[in-house]
Amino acid sequence: MTVTGSRGRRERLRTETTAEIKKVALALMASGGPDAITLRAIAREMGMTANAIYGYFPTRDDLVTTLINDVYTALADAVDTAWEATSATDPAVRIEAWAHAFRAWALVNPQGFRLIYGDPVPGYRAPEGGPAPDAAHRVCTGLTALAAAAWPHAQQLYADSDFDWSDFDPGLLGKVRPAFPDLPPAAVALALRIWGHLHGLVSLEIYGHMRTQTTSPEKLFQDELAHLLRMLALPRRHADNPRRA
Repeated sequence: MTVTGSRGRRERLRTETTAEIKKVALALMASGGPDAITLRAIAREMGMTANAIYGYFPTRDDLVTTLINDVYTALADAVDTAWEATSATDPAVRIEAWAHAFRAWALVNPQGFRLIYGDPVPGYRAPEGGPAPDAAHRVCTGLTALAAAAWPHAQQLYADSDFDWSDFDPGLLGKVRPAFPDLPPAAVALALRIWGHLHGLVSLEIYGHMRTQTTSPEKLFQDELAHLLRMLALPRRHADNPRRA
């Protein structure tokens, strides 16, 4: 075997082992909660020594940061793809596409959803700037894009809004104002309300709170979307959305 071939084999093995470590970490979280993510527990599950795991992730926090970045990036990719596949001339369809992509991703990746939006990992210290700054920025500006798309229709409903820029976190404004310089504070507040509508039902579903309440969480989510579009004064020209989960 050539030196190049040997190096390629080692790199493939390292990539495969890294992927398995991350998969086991999420499985441990699913069965035992965030506390269960430890390098020693992962090593035990994989039949490795703890020292061998340290060769891939020097600390538990390094692993958690990588997991958060991976799953957050996957979510950002999913909602961005859904958004870009729709026409800018139909904001209602664009919002529905983004919303259904968000829910579909969460249902397929419940532990990833919990990791970035739900259960904090005890003792975890994120790196400066956050564990997934690019993905967080993309999702944040994506949500603001929903409000921006609806704003020409909805702005007359919020003419009496008294929101001011001082009502929002500087970090949030640092993301959304450069991307949407023409949006007023009321539109940023609207983006947060849209987020509440979408995230609320999905979170209840992921955490199992819907199981004993309804046999049709999809129907409830779609009805909430219809209500949201009415709240935004958006016409729904297309009743069916092919991106439903």
